[in-house]
Amino acid sequence: MLLKGCLHTHTTCSDGKLSPQEVANAYESKGYDFIAFTDHDYLLKKNYMDVYRQVKTDMIIFYGIELSVFVNGNIHVSKIKGDNDVLHIFNHIGEYNFTPKQLLARLAELEKMFPLDAVEITTKGYREIVFEELNIAYPKIASDDSHARVGIGRAWIELDAKREKDSIIRAIKAGKSWNCYI
Repeated sequence: MLLKGCLHTHTTCSDGKLSPQEVANAYESKGYDFIAFTDHDYLLKKNYMDVYRQVKTDMIIFYGIELSVFVNGNIHVSKIKGDNDVLHIFNHIGEYNFTPKQLLARLAELEKMFPLDAVEITTKGYREIVFEELNIAYPKIASDDSHARVGIGRAWIELDAKREKDSIIRAIKAGKSWNCYI
């Protein structure tokens, strides 16, 4: 089954402008099949999981967190939970102002800390050609990293998988998704 999704969204549970329900409604209205709530670890509200679980939608909702990790400066890694599998994504690699050589050095350090599965090659949903063309050993994914309605729908991934969390995660880990942009 062909599925469309975004693995990096923010809500009012951290620094987003929309509630989790508003985020889900916005993505669902654009034909998405799945999204991941990945609010910032250091800004999370205490009841965030209760708020997430109240969301009503036909989409698959992944629960994740955007972790702040110190590797010669702060970088972000999303940890997204499926039913049994977990996905770790090195987020928005173009936002750190690294050269490709510096990025590869950070990536080598990050690999010692996390079982990385993918690298997000977009910045707020915009293509980063230099990182898209970089030779790295991880699947490259697109995301819009939405914090407000204006950012929703700029970039996403599509994949052919069963409509279940772990099937989606396995397809991403295997590099069987492709990036799409407006």
